[in-house]
Amino acid sequence: MTVPYFKHRILFFALVIFTLPLAPACRASGIAEKPSNPSRLEQAYERYKEASIYERRFKYESVIGLVRERKGNFEVQPVGKSVEGKTVYQMTTGTGKTKVMLWSQMHGNESTATMALFDIFNFLEGKNDGFDDIRNTLLSKLTLRFIPMVNPDGMDQWIRRNALDIDLNRDALTLASPEAVLLKNARDEFSPEFGFNLHDQQIYYTAGETRTPATISVLAPAFNFETEVDEVRKRAMQVIVGMNKMMQEVAPGHVGKYDDAFEPRAFGDNFQKWGTSTILIESGGYPNDPEKQQIRKLNFMIMLHALLEIAEQKYTSYSLDDYYSIPDNATRLMDVVVRNLGMKYADHEYKVDIGIRRRETDANGSFFVTGAIDDLGDLSIFYGYEELDASGLEIVEGKVYELEFASVSDINPDKALELLNAGYLAVKVREAQDRELHNLPIWILKTAKAYPKGLRTGNNPSFFLAENGKLKYAIVNGYLIDLQKPSQTKLMMRVL
Repeated sequence: MTVPYFKHRILFFALVIFTLPLAPACRASGIAEKPSNPSRLEQAYERYKEASIYERRFKYESVIGLVRERKGNFEVQPVGKSVEGKTVYQMTTGTGKTKVMLWSQMHGNESTATMALFDIFNFLEGKNDGFDDIRNTLLSKLTLRFIPMVNPDGMDQWIRRNALDIDLNRDALTLASPEAVLLKNARDEFSPEFGFNLHDQQIYYTAGETRTPATISVLAPAFNFETEVDEVRKRAMQVIVGMNKMMQEVAPGHVGKYDDAFEPRAFGDNFQKWGTSTILIESGGYPNDPEKQQIRKLNFMIMLHALLEIAEQKYTSYSLDDYYSIPDNATRLMDVVVRNLGMKYADHEYKVDIGIRRRETDANGSFFVTGAIDDLGDLSIFYGYEELDASGLEIVEGKVYELEFASVSDINPDKALELLNAGYLAVKVREAQDRELHNLPIWILKTAKAYPKGLRTGNNPSFFLAENGKLKYAIVNGYLIDLQKPSQTKLMMRVL
């Protein structure tokens, strides 16, 4: 029966009046907040964040102590060795009947969830901190098993594959790699009801056809080519619905859904096939978060939230319609998009958008970035982490500074900015190490005679944009620099 409009209004105001004093009364009477309240999980993260890790690139030896030297109720066991002989450990805690297995860094250069797992380990060891209700629920109702670094050889080289150049996530059937064998054995020995397959994805995915980065992408992998849904996969989908609900509270719009085409060689798909309800978490991009520390926090929060909902079986009430309504990943992001840039070819004048993406290359224990024009033309369906409307601006080619500096250390950021404003995009040095790295917003040349340039797809973009003859912006190696208000972005450059 339809309730008339005015009755709706009366019921609404009565409900508001009745419930207004409820929250203070709850606090006064000592009624606890919901265990998975996002603000509580965020507070837990801030308290237990592993302070020794603050960048996404780290080596096995620098963090393995965070595994071997756990306190509290963790049982730490070696489960095998990598191709190069590094020990891979599993960690088990909790006494509950529901078994959950979480594994990370199967791909060596995908470390975001690994950072979050170290934070979760710290949290699970805590006590008498106002979070014991969360901890006790997890440890009494679940048995948790973690393998935080499946591919230690890959993580040391910061590569996706292992030392045999095999993609471990395509080795679930052949088991050619020792790391694949140990992961399969760990699953078979433990027989988990739930599994969390933790990865990173490229930062250029968006949540559907939007400009919003797919910061977290999720998937309940298929177990056959028909992508059917049985009870095992259904449970994974329902857990994901709960994770998405939390994400929409703390990072609205930043969740995408990964393609569920069946991959018969992949571990996630086979875990699902073998009877473990498997949840894939892929960490993507987030604005102004190059080291993925904000995404690390989101991983911490959604994993604990999901584990709580599994422990309390809250996920069982969720509809699969809410899973299917999560937008699919699209690839609509660039690092920089310059729009409406005036160009000229012979007598033909036209306007284009330029989309720039940057890639990382290892060097000297760190990395440098190389920018490239990914696309050029009408980019109206693409978006940039940074965007610039270049209407009314003109391209100005940069110069190489005539005087030679002794070394990179003789150039500081203020000097580099001064040179940029004077129209120089590059300087020369007499001495520099091979592939020496620097963070200055200018090209530094030792053996090269010129800096990379060219406004065609595939070229490394470096040029100025001027308004009425005054330089306003510089594009250096694909980085956008406002000459009047330079940002604090850390440029990752190398000497040429």
